[in-house]
Amino acid sequence: MRLGTRELALGAAVIGLATLPLWLGNSYYIKISTEVLYWAIFALGLNVLVGYAGLVSLGHAGLFAIAGYTAALVLEAGHGHVAAVLAALAAILAASAVYAVLALRSTGIGFLMITLALGQIVWGIAYRWAGLTHGDNGVNLTSLPQPFGIDLTRAAAFYYLTLAVFLLAIASMAALVRSPFGASLTGTRDQARRMTALGYNVWLIRFLAFLLSGFWTGIAGLLYLYHQQFISPQVSALQASAEVLLMVISGGTATLLGPIVGAAIVVLTKTVVSAYIVRWNLVLGLIFIAIITFMPEGLVPGAARLARLARGIRRASAPTAPADVRR
Repeated sequence: MRLGTRELALGAAVIGLATLPLWLGNSYYIKISTEVLYWAIFALGLNVLVGYAGLVSLGHAGLFAIAGYTAALVLEAGHGHVAAVLAALAAILAASAVYAVLALRSTGIGFLMITLALGQIVWGIAYRWAGLTHGDNGVNLTSLPQPFGIDLTRAAAFYYLTLAVFLLAIASMAALVRSPFGASLTGTRDQARRMTALGYNVWLIRFLAFLLSGFWTGIAGLLYLYHQQFISPQVSALQASAEVLLMVISGGTATLLGPIVGAAIVVLTKTVVSAYIVRWNLVLGLIFIAIITFMPEGLVPGAARLARLARGIRRASAPTAPADVRR
């Protein structure tokens, strides 16, 4: 069986990610790579709504923080890591359901404003309810789990854990896109009234999509908590929601690769470029302006469009063989 270009590229990407700690070596850069992966999971979760459902959310950082805070507070109360993770997953699904019930009362700008308000409520609770969340001081972790005896304090070990979860997230998103549910979800994005006329429950489809989006957002929040071993109200702020939304939009909505590329751009700019340039926010802004100007559909779809254009020009300019002339 002959493999196509896409399969070869996918295999090369997986091999590159699997061997990354070996050729990076430095634990600092391995930790940055881990950050790229869990922020990419967050962006993929948000892309379920933004790209495939056509619903733009500015409050997902609140869901991200709910998962992290729940696990941190359960651990602080003296319970184990299994109980903390299960409690965080239950909390994130419940919070996602509340978000969805309230936000799906509207679409468009109304949906965006409701999610923004919900995110700000979570931030306000995290910031002001100091008796529970410790306010600006945040919550610290004193230990990390050791699944199957693996020491997650090692940068490479935590990277491989995050990579496994990342690949699982990619697989679930790919299955969503190819499933009948994914087709119905994009149908609600493009023709909601027609889908209703055909007998589909548009609200329920969007509700389930919100739960899926919130689930992966919560998983990313858990990885963030265990990687940083600390969580504070800053992760639930509007800036965090806006940054993840920019990851999705700049990389390309309704694609699997776009949010990952967007996450890499934002994280590398914040962590690497900021070490050399004080005004790194300006650099990040210029990058986004350039992407929106020259590739309004996003970096990944825009690059694919340019590649198709280049192939068309190359074929058009290729010399043609002279036709045989029979006498």
